[in-house]
Amino acid sequence: MGTVTAKHETNQPNTKSKRKWIYAKKPGGKFFRARQWVGYSLLLFFFIAPFIKINGNPFLMFNLIERKFSIFGNIFYPQDLHIFLFGMLIIMVCIFLFTVVYGRVWCGWTCPQTIFMELIFRRIEYLIEGDWLQQKKLNEGPDSDTRAWKKLLKHTIFLAISFFISNIFLAYIIGADALFKIMTDPVDQHLIGFISIIIFTLVFYGVFAYVREIVCTTICPYGRLQSVLLDDQSITVAYDVNRGEPRGKQRKGEEQEKGDCVDCNLCVQVCPTGIDIREGLQMECVSCTACIDACDAVMEKIHKPKRLIGFYAMGEITDKANYKRNNVRAIAYSGVLVILMTIFGFMIFNRSEIGGSVLRAKGSTYQVREDGTVSNLYTMELINKSGKDMPFDLKSVDENLKLEFVNHIHDLKKDGTATISFFLVAPKDYVKSYKTDVEVKIMSGDKVKRTLETTFIAPVAKK
Repeated sequence: MGTVTAKHETNQPNTKSKRKWIYAKKPGGKFFRARQWVGYSLLLFFFIAPFIKINGNPFLMFNLIERKFSIFGNIFYPQDLHIFLFGMLIIMVCIFLFTVVYGRVWCGWTCPQTIFMELIFRRIEYLIEGDWLQQKKLNEGPDSDTRAWKKLLKHTIFLAISFFISNIFLAYIIGADALFKIMTDPVDQHLIGFISIIIFTLVFYGVFAYVREIVCTTICPYGRLQSVLLDDQSITVAYDVNRGEPRGKQRKGEEQEKGDCVDCNLCVQVCPTGIDIREGLQMECVSCTACIDACDAVMEKIHKPKRLIGFYAMGEITDKANYKRNNVRAIAYSGVLVILMTIFGFMIFNRSEIGGSVLRAKGSTYQVREDGTVSNLYTMELINKSGKDMPFDLKSVDENLKLEFVNHIHDLKKDGTATISFFLVAPKDYVKSYKTDVEVKIMSGDKVKRTLETTFIAPVAKK
């Protein structure tokens, strides 16, 4: 996989900085409009998701501090870590499968970095400083009041948006209610929360005002995985070199027949990472399709077929004569993804509303009572994951075992916990072995909410 250095000029050409500042031409076209629909829909979801509540719980919350997560209004605790990890696995598998089949579409269409950069910050930049040539002229020109006011306005808006994003981001971590308290209470009561918002604001501002495409081309490791994940069946944004070369405008009297590429460089000018797609597959390409729209517009003007740049399988470009499309892998991968998502949905919506464990009390053994019965002392830890107050009771699955409570608790508060101590008592002649597996069921009304297993020990009469 080859890489190409960005061909745009730096905004300060006389400095010794090695960075090539990207001035991306304002995109437009069919794919850009589709990308706007996708991107702004995801932005709307991002901004409202932490404030939506289901049964009093946030629609989405990832509270790492309290180790409490809410997905689709279902509260998850450390005991549900396997479900959360399974969900993360699905997201990773989804991204990798899409890369194998469709290239780096995730980066150009759904990655938060790209959506924020291209659909918010860069649009503001176009509005204030103009298109790419105007931005370049402004940055390379002399200092002036106009330049100073434009820069001040742009960076002030960038900081304000970064502050807003940091608040939303924090709402996903601590919850909307806790964020509202930070915003309304005096600063000294939530100093850590206030400092966190400031840090997030500066990080977001730095990324979108200065770091920008370097996140995609250098920092993020995902692009570097393309060389491992892609093969000749993978669909990527590519230049049809067989049709386009030799590039250049056809002039009268020239004997050599030119390709369809007129070498207008628009595909380079609109690229947000500054690459030339005509140089082949490059890890810096985020499949944003801006080059497709730009090239299609030129092809329309010169009355040539569209998709000189388009979505092509790698093998279709490198060996078009022998290439055969094979959809088996795409179907198989999609099937795996559907199965994983089905299992995840089943795990979420069939999860027990009560989590807990029951163990024999530490340091205790069985007790033989005067009435001939044998008892074991147990400690049960319960946590309410239903999102509401829940009355409950404990019963032994085996009717020959009787429960005697040391401390009887009748209900669990919302998100509450309880520690219950109780004896299991059995007739001595009922015990057939030293250690017997027993079950205790947790009832709420007439429904069994959870069944917990433990062991019952007792002396066994010698024969």
